[in-house]
Amino acid sequence: MNPTPAEEEAVPTPPKHWEADIVAADGGTVHLRPICPQDADGLTGLMDRSSDQTRYYRFFGPMKRLSAKELHRFTHVDHDARVAFVVLLGDQVIGVGRYDRYPGTDDAEVAFLIEDAHQRRGLGSVLLEHLAAAARERGIKRFVAEVLAQNSTMVRVFQDAGYKSQRSYEDGVVHLTFPIEPTEDALAVAYEREQRSESRSIARLLTPSSVAVVGASNDPDKIGNALLRHLLDYGFAGPVYPVNPSARHVRGVPAYADIESIPDDVDLALVAVPADEVAGVVEACRRKRVRGLVVVSGGFGESGPEGREAERRLVASARASGMRVVGPNCLGVVNTDPAVRLNASLAPMVPGRGRVGFFAQSGALGVALLERARSRGIGLSTFVSAGNRADVSGNDLLQYWATDPGTEVVLLHLESFGNPRKFARLARTVGRTKPVVAVKSGRHVGVAPGLAGTSVAVPEQSVAALFASAGVIRVETVAQMFDVGTLLAHQPLPAGDRVAIVGNSTAIGVLVADAVLEEGMSLAHDKPVDIGVNGTPEQFRDALQAAVDDDGVDAVIAVFLPPLMSGSHEFGPALRDVAVGSAKPVLASFLSTEGVPPDLAVLDEHGMPARGSVPSYSTPERAVISLAKVAEYARWRRRPVGDVPELPEVDEEAARAVVRGALASAPAGRELDDDELIALLGAYGVPLLRTRTVTDPEAAVAAAEEVGYPVVLKSTAPWLRHRSDLGGVRLDLVDADAVRTAYAAIPSGDPVIVQEMAAPGVATVVEIVDDPSFGALVSFGVGGVATELLGDRAFRTLPLSDLDAAELVRGPRAWPLLNGWRGSEPVDTAALEDLLLRVARLADDLPEVLRLTLEPVIVGPANPWHGGRSLVVAGGTARVGPPTARVDPGPRRMRSPI
Repeated sequence: MNPTPAEEEAVPTPPKHWEADIVAADGGTVHLRPICPQDADGLTGLMDRSSDQTRYYRFFGPMKRLSAKELHRFTHVDHDARVAFVVLLGDQVIGVGRYDRYPGTDDAEVAFLIEDAHQRRGLGSVLLEHLAAAARERGIKRFVAEVLAQNSTMVRVFQDAGYKSQRSYEDGVVHLTFPIEPTEDALAVAYEREQRSESRSIARLLTPSSVAVVGASNDPDKIGNALLRHLLDYGFAGPVYPVNPSARHVRGVPAYADIESIPDDVDLALVAVPADEVAGVVEACRRKRVRGLVVVSGGFGESGPEGREAERRLVASARASGMRVVGPNCLGVVNTDPAVRLNASLAPMVPGRGRVGFFAQSGALGVALLERARSRGIGLSTFVSAGNRADVSGNDLLQYWATDPGTEVVLLHLESFGNPRKFARLARTVGRTKPVVAVKSGRHVGVAPGLAGTSVAVPEQSVAALFASAGVIRVETVAQMFDVGTLLAHQPLPAGDRVAIVGNSTAIGVLVADAVLEEGMSLAHDKPVDIGVNGTPEQFRDALQAAVDDDGVDAVIAVFLPPLMSGSHEFGPALRDVAVGSAKPVLASFLSTEGVPPDLAVLDEHGMPARGSVPSYSTPERAVISLAKVAEYARWRRRPVGDVPELPEVDEEAARAVVRGALASAPAGRELDDDELIALLGAYGVPLLRTRTVTDPEAAVAAAEEVGYPVVLKSTAPWLRHRSDLGGVRLDLVDADAVRTAYAAIPSGDPVIVQEMAAPGVATVVEIVDDPSFGALVSFGVGGVATELLGDRAFRTLPLSDLDAAELVRGPRAWPLLNGWRGSEPVDTAALEDLLLRVARLADDLPEVLRLTLEPVIVGPANPWHGGRSLVVAGGTARVGPPTARVDPGPRRMRSPI
């Protein structure tokens, strides 16, 4: 039955990236990898456990077992024309899928076998995605499937995959043919399935029906004691099982020597044992069929290389057994749902029930963050502290909160990114319906040791572009995160940025007005409404109501200081009553309180501040900053998504030929020469000045006569290329003598560029920068030393829509120079936007272009000049190399634990 050593040596090695951990449709995890000869016994076991009907559907006949010849053929593939993947749960093969190429064609037949007990877990769809990705790598363009008509489940797997299939029927067999090139529909289907699967995997952790505390202790100084105490004190709705081999009872609850001794099922295991004992606990949980783990124990990735390796083994073992892992080295998880009441964390006090989902990487900071939320009256739906984030990450929580009806606002405390590309996609999707507020630490220092094994470094400019394009409300501090979160949790979004100010102090009102204008918003009225220090609650109420009813007001800030001669207890209800009936946000600086004070709270059935409650801030400026950030988010949310337009005069294949030629001569990558760059840009319709490269003065004269006077001479030396101040650029040369004189004056022996002279305009810079961990960024700025010194660039991520391009042009602080500053004629912004779209399309199509700089890009008024062009590119550089993060992310897979 087993292959001979010679046969084993003949088996080719499949690509490493074909192996993956997968989240199944029910939220459990499985492992997928290419088949190998050693899977013969596993395949036999799969056949034995499969029903007669399942085998009949797969083989079109009553096949009981595979013959030795068939088994050898199925397990020995070339990973090219014949590819097969197995799906494993632990060491058991529970599914297999394969394709076989029809000789001499671009077609391959595809088929699956899934064990009965694991059908309807979406494994067939996952196998199809991974087989299609592998087939595309091998040049296969179409899949063919033969399915018995009564096997409706498998027919739906193919038809619901998002590919456009052709279907025929003959003799009880459905014949399906479909191209496997990725389509928008196929990608949308994959993302939707990914969301459902990952959401369910988190739900298994946050809604357990039973919990075991492994390492529970009667010693009040032990972590296991705190975990058990918090579970019991919070009133968890299901049974709790302490696990301690040395105690019969822990905190009055019967204890068990090990998790396998527990007579009932266990959904969630909290692990609080020394690091060297965790692996044994995970193995015991596998045998017990526990559904999820929260590993509070430290001593893993944060402790060094050996700890990171132990962490990797921990996650690999748990995933192979169907379990997700929170941690290690984490604070734990919380679910305030009254039907669950789960405090599986080290936090002794947690906020009440609310509408905010909260994710924090730091375990040490988690307790303080929860206390801060509780003191401010922010109710939480769920909370997860991921610790080293070896498995469960912020991306997983975004998937869960996207469809969780109990969560309306998302707060994220991030120290690093595990998969920044996926974060951007998920945050953009969630942000369209639920605001995402993030504070990102580590802007000026590296990734923490505990996160080094599961994180990638993302430059600050990339983080800013990521958040801006995804609609994430970025805040600078934890305090700001709670300031903004409090407003979002209790008040509606503003329809604009016109702010009315109502208060009982002129001086404070003026401070608020200054802050409103400083934050880029506008005042709804010429000055704040001041009821005076002797104003009555009725006057306060009337002034607030008038502001709320004013069609010229989008938001109201109330400022109230205690009256000198009387109490203030009646002013709070007046403010609250007006806010409850308002469709506009109302916020306050009320008696210097923070959060939602009792006088401003509208309580829900859980006794927590509900929508309509008025958030208060200790200073008026904090109220204004919070409102400004929320107003900016509201603008993003109102903004149409935009389109990625089709562009005329684009020849992708010609551009690919340039890149292929360059990489053929330098596989590791190199700079493009000027002729290659001109061909590359020309293929995407980028308007270029006529240019020639010469090496002597007479050739320069001939080139000038060819392109037409006046001309420009530029040195190709990198240190002189754009430096007219150093003599590297000579402008407005009108005849042969001027060309000869300029050539001799250029201080370099490098070749010289002769270029037609551009008409007057504003010099700008367009750049593509490749971030290996994130992807390409498009940047735009006005040219010049001053803007370079100040870093005045705007950034956007790919793909670039028409609206993104418009915002990118208007993003730099120097935008007024393009828009008629000091009476000058505005430039042709439409031409700039078109150029940005073309450059972004080039970067999206050709991930091998690692850097592209167009400088200067000279843009003038929209009225045509210089041959009918209002924009020309006068120079540029480009580097090509093996693609990094911009390649297709491929089929669904979990982040590698390595």
